[in-house]
Amino acid sequence: MKPTIRDVAKKANVSVSTVSRVINKKGYVHKETEDIILKTIEELGFIPNQLARSLTNRSSKIIGVIVPHIGPTFYGELLEGIESQAATSGYKTMFCHTQDDPVRELEYLKFFEQYNIEGLIIASNFSNTALLSDLNIPVITVDHILDENIPSITSDNLKGGELGALELVNRGRKKIMLFRGPSFLLTTMERTIGALKIFKQAGLYVEIFDFDLVNPDITLIEQILINNPETDGIFAFSDTIALATMNTLKKIGKKIPDDVSIIGYDNIPFASWVSPKLTTINQPVNLMGKQTFIKLSQLIREKELETLHDVISVEIIKRDSV
Repeated sequence: MKPTIRDVAKKANVSVSTVSRVINKKGYVHKETEDIILKTIEELGFIPNQLARSLTNRSSKIIGVIVPHIGPTFYGELLEGIESQAATSGYKTMFCHTQDDPVRELEYLKFFEQYNIEGLIIASNFSNTALLSDLNIPVITVDHILDENIPSITSDNLKGGELGALELVNRGRKKIMLFRGPSFLLTTMERTIGALKIFKQAGLYVEIFDFDLVNPDITLIEQILINNPETDGIFAFSDTIALATMNTLKKIGKKIPDDVSIIGYDNIPFASWVSPKLTTINQPVNLMGKQTFIKLSQLIREKELETLHDVISVEIIKRDSV
């Protein structure tokens, strides 16, 4: 059982109102008494509920969302979908980015407890999965599957990998590279499996290189391309990687798509603004965000889910880079 303000008051041998003044930093409390109370709070692991004073019922109408980082591409669009759908149901959203740091995850879990959130959406490689049950609230993941027992919304990454690979095979490309994300990501592995299935059927061997999906190493990309001049096809697992690669190909004198065909992933707006326009795999990120909240809302209302894991289809957007 979680410690209460009364437990703190009893152990510190003070009144509940004195503990409350220390927590809220209102009113005078002797420094020695304040130190005892703060020490007791730490020893008991007491977490003040900052909303308790203003809530007249158990509903805070707040959800939490954890992402590894916040940017204008995938996660920005995902957060926009979640927030807009949550707003239609009168919910406010707390966005937290962990930078894939387990310590930051723990800090946010404590933070969520303070604010009595009603549900949690996780869009990161969450390390402290075992602690989620302690929140005693519905949890759902998006773009990841942390646990088979935790509901999820993902896009069809296997199909996405197949579609990109098939486009390069149909174009007649033979010397192909995969510029993918970190290998520990489920999305990366699924796209790789889908792509390699098609390449294997075509009797092709491909080289694989891992990059950060958001901030790829431009110098490394250039070195790889210079040292593999026979490359005629590249499937990048994010549009950011693809756009960086296109700039590098132009820099070293390669023509797109005459010399090298390139395919991206995500269909961000920039993909249609560059020249040549980037062929890419479209996953409906905004829709994924909306559907994630809808599913979480059902869990909050204690409605039974029809499916535990939903997979949203993807499509290839054919432009000029292949």
